[in-house]
Amino acid sequence: MTLEGRLFVANRMTEIKEVTVESVDASYSKRLEAALIELCRQLDVPVPMWMKKNTREFAAFGQTIFFREQYTENVRFDRFQIRVLED
Repeated sequence: MTLEGRLFVANRMTEIKEVTVESVDASYSKRLEAALIELCRQLDVPVPMWMKKNTREFAAFGQTIFFREQYTENVRFDRFQIRVLED
């Protein structure tokens, strides 16, 4: 699974990264979780709270957006967008 992450400040993309997680025997949700954690590590951002809206968006569109309210600490960006590039 390849996951792309983008950070935005005032509707301007400030950073973009891609990570690939190769684990054939793991479930889709486990691969997604591992990719999200690695993406957050590379972007040096905390892991956001995953909410029902994120599940709905990701299932429907293969992408979702996390806003400042989904973090327990202060972050340097307005939103964090992830999307799956290949499964």
